[in-house]
Amino acid sequence: ELRSESMSSLPPSREVDDLAELELCYAPPLGSAKDPVNMAGMAAQNIIDGLVSIVDWKDLDACCQEEGVVVLDVRGPGEIESAGELVPCAINIPLNDLRGRIDEVPRDAKKIIVSCASGQRAYYACRILSQNGFDVYNLSGAYKTYASVKPLKN
Repeated sequence: ELRSESMSSLPPSREVDDLAELELCYAPPLGSAKDPVNMAGMAAQNIIDGLVSIVDWKDLDACCQEEGVVVLDVRGPGEIESAGELVPCAINIPLNDLRGRIDEVPRDAKKIIVSCASGQRAYYACRILSQNGFDVYNLSGAYKTYASVKPLKN
């Protein structure tokens, strides 16, 4: 039986904040400098601290039916062409273009759901949009999760 004490220096009674600061062994051939455990802790901190709100992937279809909801896909056009569109109603503005094209995001939107391939660019887009007065939500799991459980059409 594996015990959590043997797997890391984190006792089982610690909290989410501790995951972001957890000291794990870093050996380039065996692991990443940005360990997934630390990244998960940082993502959880952002949600808990209110820096970003989320919409679950399983709620996306229902949200698309609501009046005033906009879905913003911040992947590049090449990614959408090769992987497929998120949902037919999605607006595409790549993250690198967002600041220059922010006027294309509807100001009267009740809710803006942002997605990218895996979540990181969507997080950055959410921060940019929220700092400009938009009510934004990051799609939990992003395109990769949604595409793995929903049939997508190009």
